[in-house]
Amino acid sequence: MGKFLYTFFILAYKAGFRIAALFNNKAKAGFAGRKDLFARIDQALQTTTTEQTGAAPRRIWMHCASLGEFEQGRPVLETLREQFPTYSIVLTFFSASGFETMKSYTGADHIFYLPFDGKANAKKLVEAINPSLVLWVKYEYWYYYLHELKRKNISLLLLSGIFREGQPFFKWYGSIWKDMLGCFTHFFLQNEESATLLRSAGAYNNITVTGDTRFDRVIDIAQKFEPIPLIEKFCGTHKVVVAGSTWEDDEAELTHYVKAHPEIKFIIAPHEIDAENLKDVKKEFINSIFYSEWAEQQSNTVEEVNITKDETVPNVLIIDNVGMLSRLYRYATITYVGGGFGAEGVHNVLEAAVYGKPVIYGPEFDKFAEAIELTETGAGISIENALELERVIDELWQDESLLKTKGEAARKYVYAHKGASSKIIQFIQEKRLLTN
Repeated sequence: MGKFLYTFFILAYKAGFRIAALFNNKAKAGFAGRKDLFARIDQALQTTTTEQTGAAPRRIWMHCASLGEFEQGRPVLETLREQFPTYSIVLTFFSASGFETMKSYTGADHIFYLPFDGKANAKKLVEAINPSLVLWVKYEYWYYYLHELKRKNISLLLLSGIFREGQPFFKWYGSIWKDMLGCFTHFFLQNEESATLLRSAGAYNNITVTGDTRFDRVIDIAQKFEPIPLIEKFCGTHKVVVAGSTWEDDEAELTHYVKAHPEIKFIIAPHEIDAENLKDVKKEFINSIFYSEWAEQQSNTVEEVNITKDETVPNVLIIDNVGMLSRLYRYATITYVGGGFGAEGVHNVLEAAVYGKPVIYGPEFDKFAEAIELTETGAGISIENALELERVIDELWQDESLLKTKGEAARKYVYAHKGASSKIIQFIQEKRLLTN
């Protein structure tokens, strides 16, 4: 019965996806990207012999739901590419936001959408990739893909997995979900709570609590930081608030404070950067300019940009591109991370904390251990409304010692949790998953 209901769900989901593509740009991109997908996969993965061995190429396959999960798995993937250069990398995404952002990523040899789950699709894709090792990042459980990998006895690792009591794995009706858990060779989990839950579902000997690989990723970004001269020029010598991954509710909480403080520079990076949303954000913040407009206004070359000269410019910079946010937090005095006023919860607070900045976010963060722990250390500050946001920011401006203390606590928290990626790599090496 469970498999029948799952198959019915997949059919209904595909139908809903097709309808959503008529109205939603992301769904439209995902639907178009899957057109003739297997023909393109087959063409790209045509088996050829390698010059070094004369054998068919060996492959590592990493699957990520979207961009955030890719960033989570990226430290492991890039280390494997460095240590096992004879293996080619196949990267798949389910969502359009992940695929469209990373389709030109040079760290993988092949990047595809994941075809919709189904017995025939799973068999075709696994045979086409023929991976030696599969890395599944954090979540997204597809029954037929997981079972096809198990049937072919291919090592399957879950990276940075996290489990919560309310998930179907731990419910009376969750037999098909528990069945999926049995397809994994090993689970690398973020915390002990997840390990306890997973053991209660019957997985006892293939669990390692490593922590979250996102810590390694944000540390790597911070240590390899590349300056953005045009951002430096915009900020000048002003106090700066960087608000990243914002939604409408976040922007509504920020609006009054921004209007009341023209002497402060604000950098707003909306989570959604489609033209309609960007237009709405710009209306919300009157004295604002898009990053693309700001760049166009600066007629000097990058080398000639004078970052010390304080010109009369708008005090709100709206970022209308993807890929810059993780570096923007470096320029902040105080950071704000969006999502905390929505049902899905706050976005990646680690990208801000790694630079030693206080992090402010909305009340919905209970699903995210890092946000909970940042709050407990005092480096993270949850607010309920605009008045509380103003009070918190003003307190930090007025007390430099408090600002510094919270920022340092944020940095220490991130660096204290590094190392999950190296533990996973060590397991792969010790188990000889890529050297058999």
